[in-house]
Amino acid sequence: MIRHIVLFTAKDKADIDQMMDGLSVLTTIPNARRLEVARNRKTDQLGNDIDVVVYGEFENETELAAYKAHDLYQESIKRVRPLRELRFAAGYNASAE
Repeated sequence: MIRHIVLFTAKDKADIDQMMDGLSVLTTIPNARRLEVARNRKTDQLGNDIDVVVYGEFENETELAAYKAHDLYQESIKRVRPLRELRFAAGYNASAE
């Protein structure tokens, strides 16, 4: 299983709700085993720069690639890219246990 995490900061904090709406489109793409979009709780004592978190789980590379190739993924990019300052992505293989 692949876990895919993407972190976003907003150019303008007033646009976070609009970013959430644009990223929530991703939850309707059928290729994810699990996909969540949430605001960062900002409770870390050292850093709270991240505004929005996208967390996804995919069975394999093929499913992740299909998710990224979906038209709604492109729609989300179109809506969110103008609003975001930074985007950090990380993915890793997780045990099936």
